[in-house]
Formats: sequence, structure tokens, C-alpha cells
Amino acid sequence: MKVLPRVLTVKPYQPGRPIDEVKRELGLKSVIKLASNESPYAPSPKVLAAISKEAGAINRYPDSGCYTLRRALSAELSCHENQLIFGNGSDEIIVAAIRAFVGEGDEVVVAHPSFLIYTIATQVVGGKVQAVPVKDFRYDLSGMAQAVSDRTKIVFLANPDNPAGTYISTGDLERFLSCLPSDIVVFLDEAYHEFVADRKDYPNSKELLKKYPQLIISRTFSKLYGLAGLRIGYGLARPEMIDILKRVCEPFNVNSLAQAAALACLKDKPYYRRIAREIEAQREFIFQCLESWGIGFVRTCTNFVLILVPGKGRDYCRGLLEKGIIVRDMSGWGLDHYIRVTIGTPKENKRFLSVFKTMIKR
Repeated sequence: MKVLPRVLTVKPYQPGRPIDEVKRELGLKSVIKLASNESPYAPSPKVLAAISKEAGAINRYPDSGCYTLRRALSAELSCHENQLIFGNGSDEIIVAAIRAFVGEGDEVVVAHPSFLIYTIATQVVGGKVQAVPVKDFRYDLSGMAQAVSDRTKIVFLANPDNPAGTYISTGDLERFLSCLPSDIVVFLDEAYHEFVADRKDYPNSKELLKKYPQLIISRTFSKLYGLAGLRIGYGLARPEMIDILKRVCEPFNVNSLAQAAALACLKDKPYYRRIAREIEAQREFIFQCLESWGIGFVRTCTNFVLILVPGKGRDYCRGLLEKGIIVRDMSGWGLDHYIRVTIGTPKENKRFLSVFKTMIKR
């Protein structure tokens, strides 16, 4: 068996541990997961009804072009249908961009720390990652611009970012885009945009497409909409860019249940607005508790919070795990003294805070 040498150098992505696995391993009856930035709430009843209705037809392949969802989403975004591409999660759109534009020895510019898939997918195709450290957990856009070379093919910007949860303002983003060569793809990952879109200085990325043809925007139904288990995301770009991405995506990549569920999400905006408000309120509650205890954290605008712990993050993760609370160890990002905690339900958040408070007192 001859494996490409570069494949063996790739460190696989480590997802948050499943609830059932932790229950089996530790013999626990009650476990909550606050590790993967999932929604703690079930999807809309309309979504569940749509999935149930579609389930009877899963003996057939899904619509490879996502026709009905494409029409609905294009109307929602006020864009043309040929400006959209759908994927098995927005991760697939990221991987497709790298497949299409990055070859052996080409470079990709990312922030550090940021979403690990940018680096992993680049390494798989033999590309080189130029990682520019963040400053105070915000993108160093000047440093990223300086890291661009004649070998650079893509610059990745997560807005808001993961794991910090901070975002790039409209002015900063436009200044950055205007200083880049027009042949470099800028990938704007907006997986968490629903949590911040009402802020006045948050970019209207759809409008930027009119000026910057090299821009690709990705979004997902996994976070606010609660469809993480169905894996569906989408990309928004100029038609010529979408045509390129389609060539490197797998056929039938979005299953029929996911398509039906995403369509139903678009038809129940009030349900998801309530969830967004609840998550925002709970986020502020967690901030207040951490501040009162003198614990450092990054003031995020997403559905998670990055917390500076007085010790090793992995020790806190293990201690919380033993109490049935799964949070994210950030050592994989080089943040050995941090944990990342997803905003859960009020009951889940109180349980986490109670155990965490006991641990920091010790």
C-alpha cells in the first residue's frame, strides 16, 4: 500500500465527543454537550414535519441541483439561482475551493488560531499554510496582507471567527479586499453570521460580491438552525465562481432530508429569531458570571465563549467530563490555558457554571 507521504503528515480533525460515548465510558446517566457549537434546541416543528414527510422517498437519490431549496434561498438572499452552491455542510464548500484553486506547493493564508479545516484541507492537497497570529483574538489583516505572495491562491477569513468569536468590521474588510491582487480568492466563512448580522458594522458580504469577483461566501444550517446532524451548508459567489466549484463537488452531495429541512427553516423565521434572542441572553448571563468570578474570556458575538482558565485547559475539560459536561479542549489550537464552551439551554448553562465555579475555587 503506497500512501502519499503528505497524507501521513496531516493531523486529523478531532471532533467533540458524542454524548453516548461519554455515557458508556464513564457510566454516566446524564451528559450535556457544550463542545461543538451546536444548537441546544430542537429544530422547528415545521422542520421535523418536513423531514417526516420526505422520509418516505429516501429510496430515491436526492435532487442533485437542490432545485426547490435553490429557488427559495435565492429569493431569500435576493440573488440569482446560479450564484448558489450547496454542500454536505459548509465544510464541503471550503474543501471544494481548495480542490479547485490550490495545488502542490501553492500557499493559503489563514489566521491563527482559526477553523482547523482550512489548514487540514490545504495540507491534504500538498499546499502550504501561511498562518498569521491574531492580535488580542482579532485578525491581523495587515499581517495577512503582508503574508500574501505570488504563490498565494486563497485567503481564508472566518467572520465571525472560530474559536474566538470576534468579527471583522465592514471598513476593515473592505480595506483588506481592496489591497489584495484580484486573482487571489478570498473565502469568507460566515458560519455564525446569524448571531451577529444585526450589528451595524458587520459586513453585508452579498453587496461586496458586486465589487470583488474573487469572493466566496459560505454559510451553514448547522448552527442557529440546528441541522448539524443533517450536514447542509451553501456557498454564495459570482456565477463563474460557482461553476468552478461545482466541478469539484461530489454528485448527490446533499441528501433529500437535509434539503427538505433547510427549506422548512426558511419558512419559520419567528422560531429561529426566538432562539437567537435566547442564546444572546444566555451568553450575556455567562459573561456576567465569569466577570464576577474574575475569569478571563473573549467577548464573543456567537453561540460559544472562549474562556481563559487558571491552569491547563485539558485538566478542566477532564474534570467537567467526569461530571457529565463535554466542553472543548483548545490545546489543538495552541491555546493550552483555554476552553471553549457552547451556549446551551438555561438549565445546561447553570449546570456548567455550577461545576466550573467549584473547580476554579479549588
